[in-house]
Amino acid sequence: MTTDVSHTGLGTIRAGILGGGFMARVHRTATCDAGGELVAVATSSPSGGSVAARALGAARAETDADALLDAPDIDVVHICTPNATHADLALRALAANKHVVCEKPLATSARDAKRLQEEAAERGLVGAVPFIYRYHPMVREARARMLRGDIGELLSLDCSYLQDWMLLPSDDDWRARSSSGGASRAFADIGSHLCDLIEFVIGQRIHALSARTRRVFPERGGRAVDTEDIVAVLVETESGALGTLLISQMAPGRKNALTLELHGSTQSVRFEQERPEELWIGARSESRLLLRDPATAEPDSGRLQRVPAGHAMGYQDAFNGFMADVHAAIAGAEPEGLPTFADGYRSAVLTEAVLASAADDGRWVEVSA
Repeated sequence: MTTDVSHTGLGTIRAGILGGGFMARVHRTATCDAGGELVAVATSSPSGGSVAARALGAARAETDADALLDAPDIDVVHICTPNATHADLALRALAANKHVVCEKPLATSARDAKRLQEEAAERGLVGAVPFIYRYHPMVREARARMLRGDIGELLSLDCSYLQDWMLLPSDDDWRARSSSGGASRAFADIGSHLCDLIEFVIGQRIHALSARTRRVFPERGGRAVDTEDIVAVLVETESGALGTLLISQMAPGRKNALTLELHGSTQSVRFEQERPEELWIGARSESRLLLRDPATAEPDSGRLQRVPAGHAMGYQDAFNGFMADVHAAIAGAEPEGLPTFADGYRSAVLTEAVLASAADDGRWVEVSA
């Protein structure tokens, strides 16, 4: 799927990436797939920027973020840097009249995220956050069935996001410290994806929650840790459905196990990110496994299906679909389900509610926005 923007006068959408790690590679691949051009890369040092530009196939390396943000030949800035830098870089990019794709969290405070949402809207610029699990076709299939009323009244949710990359005390990362990653790690990093997916699929918001967090090791790699490893959350939706959410980066054997299971009065549906070609549908009389197939898919699912049934699609395909919608939005379209800075703000609000509840022995907190 590519986006033809020639009719808008924009021509090829030109991108600049801040950061040079794994996510920068994913953004580069998705940008090129959408028909864009990677013009420049900048990292925290000129030498690192040169290495990243060569690795990513960028036309050039910029000496620093300021040079990239000021470049007149860049239309959209991709922010793939540590969390604590996101809000400032995104605000500066908007001030330079650039569209922005910012990795989550959009900001480490809801106040900063709200400011970014408002700034993008005031300037008429696209601000997007890669909640890309929305772009698995079977997620859209689940959403269509949910919104059509196939499962009946939503009664309960059983959802989780489990990883094991922080299992050992020797496992360390910049996200482990609030100075670079923000006050929350496990929830802000992966719980944010889970909650975004829940609200997107069910078409309603989490109204209230009760949370507990756990930090297993006081130190990692010989340095103090001040962010959580595990989060357990009870949630109530706007319609009164109750649910449990378990988020952990210390679940042995689980690499990226995002699971969404919704129980309705007539059917249940279950989506597992590590098995993205499938959607389990349960009923009292029977259960069945629905496999991805563009020939029988709901329209919003079908538009994201690039290959025939039986030809597996995965994470990068979902990211590519997201980026195609970003480019379409830059060209003036309004793609269905594109996660914007408004969704980034919502995620920050949920994160602060989780931390507030956990700090008060799991007190129920109403989520205000």
